Amino acid sequence: MKIDHGIIARVQRANDIVDIISEHVNLVRKGREMVGLCPFHDDHKPSMFVHPDKQIFKCFACSAGGDVIKFVQMREGLSFMRAVERLAERAGIKLEPMKQQQGEKTSDVDPADVEKVNKWAMLHWRKNLADPAGKGCRDYIAQRQIPEETAAEFSLGFAPDSWDTLLNAAKQKKIPESLLLASGLIVRNEQGRQYDKFRNRLMFPIIDSSSRVIGFGGRTLGDDPAKYMNSPATVIFDKSNNVYALDKARHEMVSSGTVVIVEGYTDVIMAHRFGCKNVIATLGTSLTAGHARLLRRFAKDIVLIFDSDVAGVTAAERALEICLGEKIDIRIANVPQGKDPCDYLLTAGADGFKNVIKNAVDVMQYRWEKLADKFSQSDNLTDRRRATEDFLKTVSSAMSSGAVDAISQGLIINRLSRILQLRPEVIRKEVERRGISANRTAVNSVENQKVAKIDTGSGFARRAQEEIIEAVLNEPRLFESAAKKIKAEDFSDASLRQIWDLLGQVIEPDVEFSLADFLARIESTDVSDIVVKLSGNGQDIETLRRRLNGAIIALVEHNEKTQAQTTNVIDDERLRRITSVKAKPDRRNPGFLPI
Repeated sequence: MKIDHGIIARVQRANDIVDIISEHVNLVRKGREMVGLCPFHDDHKPSMFVHPDKQIFKCFACSAGGDVIKFVQMREGLSFMRAVERLAERAGIKLEPMKQQQGEKTSDVDPADVEKVNKWAMLHWRKNLADPAGKGCRDYIAQRQIPEETAAEFSLGFAPDSWDTLLNAAKQKKIPESLLLASGLIVRNEQGRQYDKFRNRLMFPIIDSSSRVIGFGGRTLGDDPAKYMNSPATVIFDKSNNVYALDKARHEMVSSGTVVIVEGYTDVIMAHRFGCKNVIATLGTSLTAGHARLLRRFAKDIVLIFDSDVAGVTAAERALEICLGEKIDIRIANVPQGKDPCDYLLTAGADGFKNVIKNAVDVMQYRWEKLADKFSQSDNLTDRRRATEDFLKTVSSAMSSGAVDAISQGLIINRLSRILQLRPEVIRKEVERRGISANRTAVNSVENQKVAKIDTGSGFARRAQEEIIEAVLNEPRLFESAAKKIKAEDFSDASLRQIWDLLGQVIEPDVEFSLADFLARIESTDVSDIVVKLSGNGQDIETLRRRLNGAIIALVEHNEKTQAQTTNVIDDERLRRITSVKAKPDRRNPGFLPI
């Protein structure tokens, strides 16, 4: 159901944020703000601030933030629209869906319709599993030692070896083919023929924390080289930001404070069968920052379990970067004898599996031990130094993105000091040196002063994009001039691009900008966190204008170089203009200063 933004804003204004949060958190007045223990992480010192005037909240420890709708979303595990509905009911406001204007054409798909057709498909495949044609699939489930009641609990289903079984069933129910395409349930080839995406597969519904069926995973029952297949990205599904079995695991995750991530669907199902109910799986991808942001709302500690030591080593470097950037503890463990968790549970039972979890090693320690093992057969001082430098390079690269605050950096340096048995001041100096070097090489390569290919999602470009958004959020009058120099496509980060698009929709001359009203237009709690983080700068307009101009020049230059991917020598004067700092940085929020 689509609701007019004006009605959503009305719902927001009818629910005072202090009243709502006070139902969950004991708030105490501190000046013009209210403070309390943040419910989204293990908070012992009040770190969540509620601003009655702005009608927003912000946690300075875990970076959660938003308006009253986002708080209800995060606290109760609801979708955006369900949170709006909950608050509308509380305020006695009747929600009416938007009416399509006469002659209006739209290609937008209502997320609620996608959810409904996914639920229908799940029930259709469940019925197929129970039919005589599903015997082969039932035999496979039994072979994997998954009891019928467990299969029913996880709503496992069967997609027959047919090109159009689901398509024909949908036609009988008068479900539009356009909706099936938008849901990823059918696909269209180059000749325009449409057919079922999932064929001859054991089907695993992917359900979010709000109990919405958002997508599917399918395990082949034949010789298809694609052993596992997931739904494509849709308006409600993105495998980089969703996990399997969150609906089943979230309560145990909250009570235990720990989430265990395994690699496969059957690993998850077997873990739950043996009573380990805080286990989930990523959807064919390694752990992403999106996963970490999602999971830290339910747990403070992530344990990654791999079925081989090689897989653990491969994932450790990426996990370390996420651990540092997303402020969540990550530990890594390997299942003994190279077994997958499903088989290990069947032989060692719940106690053996829980022991694997208990013995998981901090990702920073794990990464160091693997590097140290690499050079363990040599007493050569050069080899030991190389291991230390490689390790510090990994940590410094992650920290140089600007996502790690000063307090967290201090804690990280102390941990490094214990691991490497070096004095904290030595560690700090090395990390700072490498961080400066990393930022410089984000602009130009050392070798031959040629243009470097840069990771546009982090580091230099990411900081420039944030700087632009921050300036406009804090001084909306700057948007008009900025929009003449930079467009939405210049933002490589999807969340920042979305924020820029929305700013263009809501900022109007002579209309006061309201942060709370702006947040009411944002459905994603992750995007909301970013907006709140970048707002409230407090600098005067001229300072913001200079920083904005510097960031725009830097980002435009960066995008031109990245797009061209040439090896032209950088003009020294232009490079100096991008990288030089001619004003004293703001210690509270250092960034791109006037050129």
